[in-house]
Amino acid sequence: MSSITSLGTYLPPWGTAQQRIAGDDEDALTLAVEAGSAALHGSGPVHRVTLVTRDFPLLEGGSGAVLLAGLGLDPDIEVTERIGGAPAALDAIATARPRTLVIGVDLTPAGAAAAVIGETGLTVRPVARLARSLPVRTRDANGASHDYGDPRLLRERGVLQSVRAVSAGEVAVIAGVDHKTATSLCRGTPPRLPTTGAAAAVFALAWMAETGTDGTLLGVEQATLTGLSVDAAAAPIVRNEPDPRPAPRTVRAPGLDIPISLAAYERAFDAKLRWQASRDPATGSLEFPPRSLIDADGRLVERGELVDLPRTGTVYTVVTVHVPVPGLPSPYSLVIVELDDVGVRALAKTTAAEPGSISIDDRGRMVLRRVAVRSGVPDYGYAFVPDAVPHTQKEIA
Repeated sequence: MSSITSLGTYLPPWGTAQQRIAGDDEDALTLAVEAGSAALHGSGPVHRVTLVTRDFPLLEGGSGAVLLAGLGLDPDIEVTERIGGAPAALDAIATARPRTLVIGVDLTPAGAAAAVIGETGLTVRPVARLARSLPVRTRDANGASHDYGDPRLLRERGVLQSVRAVSAGEVAVIAGVDHKTATSLCRGTPPRLPTTGAAAAVFALAWMAETGTDGTLLGVEQATLTGLSVDAAAAPIVRNEPDPRPAPRTVRAPGLDIPISLAAYERAFDAKLRWQASRDPATGSLEFPPRSLIDADGRLVERGELVDLPRTGTVYTVVTVHVPVPGLPSPYSLVIVELDDVGVRALAKTTAAEPGSISIDDRGRMVLRRVAVRSGVPDYGYAFVPDAVPHTQKEIA
């Protein structure tokens, strides 16, 4: 048995009401940070993070350090990465210890949702688990996908047979299948979930908490199934779900991408991804980016203490670049942001807004984004999201 103390959801702004698409600067990690940050809003500390997805940016090399940095969590927190869909996400929630943040992420359609496991809140209990093999969709070690191409087989021999086999009684919500199939198998009218993978299971939990719906929640992937019994207790929900709109038209210029220097990547990692400045011990002033200091004899000394910077601010100036740059979609806007209350200005690209749509004095926040992929390595940094972007962001107690 687990108790969910808070939930958070995130949908990219691009796409339609039926299907969201990730932006050029988004991937599974940036979506996970957005949903995880929403779930952590107002919750207590967490000691573990579990990320469930089939879309890890790196299968070798690890994604945990970037995830923790983007969430602003200590780098020594345990991170577990699980490859899987809706059943894997429900398994992770059902078996999680208190103070665990569980995040489910999908890229097609795109969306992420997260739950903080605690001592009290929305109670869930495992009631069914079934592992069957019907590999109608596969992906090999080289990343090539294969689809058997028989949706009727998947429905009849996969989903329906698995649901009948577990005898879970009346089902309130099914995650991992299309809305038509879910409606035919559930009591009443289930929600139209925005994704069909790992995130769908947590989106379903958020809907049940929001509407006070109790009963059985099933997560299905091909022929594998996990079921949870969900009570009707409330749990706070923060939804970061901007209104959908068409993605802006951009072009990519031909040419060689800028190669990555892993030595430079490692040196800049903490300050860049943990969003920190160095403090001069003599004057107390902040330097961003962090830099080494010079003593009275002109010798380089270690840089000052690293301190966290605020992630909100005001646009000081803005420019839109129309000249194509190899490896980057154009046009794009750059802003200098006056961060709140620290006297620090930061240069960043804009995101979640059409190029040229941001003005001086606009308010917004800094968010983790994938700034480039260099030599096959995702390179992350921060971008500016204006508050004025149309949205349905809300907190539900």
